[in-house]
Amino acid sequence: MKKIIFTFLLASSLVITGQEKEDKEDKGTFTLSGSVDVYHSSNLKSNSLGTVGILSDVPANGFGLGMINTIFAYEKGKAGVVADLAYGPRANAANAYQGAINQLYAYYKASDKVTLTLGQFNTFYGYEVISPSGNFNYSVSYLFGAGPFSHTGLKIDYAASEDLSFMLAVTNPHAIITGSNPTNNYQLGFQTGYKGQYFNLAYGADGFGFTDVLYLDYTGGFDATESFYIGINAAYSKSSDADAGYQGAALYLQNKFSEKFSLGFRPEFFSYTSGAGDTNVSAFTLSGNFSLTESLKIIPEVRYDTSKDMIIPGFPADDSMTGATIAAVYTF
Repeated sequence: MKKIIFTFLLASSLVITGQEKEDKEDKGTFTLSGSVDVYHSSNLKSNSLGTVGILSDVPANGFGLGMINTIFAYEKGKAGVVADLAYGPRANAANAYQGAINQLYAYYKASDKVTLTLGQFNTFYGYEVISPSGNFNYSVSYLFGAGPFSHTGLKIDYAASEDLSFMLAVTNPHAIITGSNPTNNYQLGFQTGYKGQYFNLAYGADGFGFTDVLYLDYTGGFDATESFYIGINAAYSKSSDADAGYQGAALYLQNKFSEKFSLGFRPEFFSYTSGAGDTNVSAFTLSGNFSLTESLKIIPEVRYDTSKDMIIPGFPADDSMTGATIAAVYTF
C-alpha cells in the first residue's frame, strides 16, 4: 500500500510540475528596456541660437533634453509585439507622431530563417539610429538627417546563414507614418547583409509628392585591430520628378583605450544635388565615450561644420560653425 501511495504521489508531482512548467511557458516573455539622454551644448564661434548637429526640435545653447525611450516587448511562441515609445525634443525631431510612437509592430517567426513583421519600424537604412544609446557620437550626421527614419508596412527577413541575410519590404511612403496612406502610393525596400556589411535599397514614393525616389546605401565596418574599429556609411538618392537628390559618405573611426574609455572621429562629406547645381557641406566630429557604469555613458564632443555654400542647418549666414557638447546617456 505504501508503494502504491508513493507511486501515486510521485506521479501527481510530475503532473503538477509539468503543468506548472507548461503554464509558465504559456505566459510568454515580457521585457522592458530603453534609454534617457540629456546634454549641454554651446556654439564656440558665435552666440547665435542653435546647436550644431544636435537632433532636436528646439535647438538652443545651454542645457537641453534629449528623449526618454521605453521599449515594451512581449513574445509567446513564434509571435511577438513591440511597442517602442519615445518622448522629448529628440524624438519629436525624428518622428511625425511628435515622439509618441517610435515603433509599433507585430512579428511572426514562420521558421528558424523567416520572420514577418507588420507595423511601424525604424529604418533599415543608414548607420545611425534615433536613440543615442545606439550611436557612438551624440550629434547626428547629415546622412542620418537626410532620412528616412521609419517605415510603416510589411517586411520579410530571411536569414540564409549566420553570415548572410536578406530583407524585402513594402511600406507606405516613409514620410507617412500616421497609419493612413491617402496617396495610395508605396515604397519598396531591400537589404542584403553579409558578415556585418549591408547594402540597402529603397524605391518609390517618399511622402513629399514624389513617386520615383531612389535610395542606395552601404553600411558596414571592420576591426582593423583588436582596439581600432572603422565604420563606413555611403549613400545616394535621386528623383527625376524632383530633379534633386543627395550623396555623401562618412567614416566612423573608433579606438578603445580601456573598458571605460573610447575615442571616436567622424569625418563626413555631404552634397545636395539638383539641376540648379550642387551644394556641399562637411562635418568633423570628435567624441569620447566614458562608461561610468554599465548603464551610464558620458559623451563629450566637439564638432566643426563647414560649407562654402552656407547650408549649415540653423546658420544660413555662416560658412562654418563649431559646437561643443557634453551628453549623458543612460540605458536600461
